[in-house]
Amino acid sequence: MVRAGLSPERLTRAGVELADEVGFDQVTVSALARRFDVKAASLYSHLKNSQELKTRIALFALEELADRVAAALAGRAGKDALEAFANAYRDYAREHPGRYAAARLRLDPETAAASAGMRHSQMTRAILRGYDLTEPDQTHAVRMLGSVFHGYVSLEQAGGFEHSAPDVQESWVWMVDSLDALLRTRSTP
Repeated sequence: MVRAGLSPERLTRAGVELADEVGFDQVTVSALARRFDVKAASLYSHLKNSQELKTRIALFALEELADRVAAALAGRAGKDALEAFANAYRDYAREHPGRYAAARLRLDPETAAASAGMRHSQMTRAILRGYDLTEPDQTHAVRMLGSVFHGYVSLEQAGGFEHSAPDVQESWVWMVDSLDALLRTRSTP
């Protein structure tokens, strides 16, 4: 018997919230069942397994993050767009650490191609158009920005910058300024 009120969408939303509370790695069908005070077996009429739950959470997070970044980028160009993009990612990771971790889940190629992950790439490339980069430099820059922003956020979340001056915000601004300067020097003449 299917429990009234439970659906894949409701379970996904609860899984998203649970990810932020306990960490994405700790989200399981069993943990979700405890949240609803039901047996884990009863959730399998809505979800195939924990992997489907994690994939649903990842897709939710990718979509939510893409929407946030798109809103931040609206009407911006050049360095202003780069800063808005970087800050939107960092703010999302700080506000929703479990969701941010979920957005990094490796998806199968078909699922990835249909996900909001493609929007993230398109938005990054849109920012880079302001720097007049051609291929393969544009692809190198997409990878660099993703690596730098994710690396900084991951180290910051792990407490890697807490023990020394200057302030992490000062370093963040310095880093984004440096990326802007680098991208301008790599522009096609």
